[in-house]
Amino acid sequence: QVQLVESGGGSVQPGGSLRLSCAASGRIFGTYGQEWYRPAPGKQRELVAGITNYGSTNYADSVKGRATISRDNAKNTVYLQMNNLKPEDTAVYYCKYYGVGSKRGDDYWGQGTQVTVSS
Repeated sequence: QVQLVESGGGSVQPGGSLRLSCAASGRIFGTYGQEWYRPAPGKQRELVAGITNYGSTNYADSVKGRATISRDNAKNTVYLQMNNLKPEDTAVYYCKYYGVGSKRGDDYWGQGTQVTVSS
C-alpha cells in the first residue's frame, strides 16, 4: 500500500510563492511518474504539471514560466514550486503518482493541499 502525504499549501498574497510537497510512503517499487492537478471549470481536475519517470516535465499553459516541478528520488518526494501566484491559482492541489511499465495502472492520489491567493 502506498500513501501520499501533501504539504506546503497556505495563504499568500498575489505575487507570492509556495512550494508544495508530496511524499510517498509505503512499498514503492518499480517506476512512477508524478503529476499535480487542481480543479478547473468544466473539468474534474486539470493537469498543472507533470514529471515522467525519465525526468521530462510538462506544464499547463496557465502556469508555464511560474511553476517548476521537481523530484527527490531518495526522499520519494515530488515538489511543485509556484511563483508569482495569482488569485486564479487558488485551488486544492492534488498530487498523483502513476505507474509505468509493469506498474501501469497503479495510480495513487494525495489528499490535497489548499492554496489560497488573495490580497
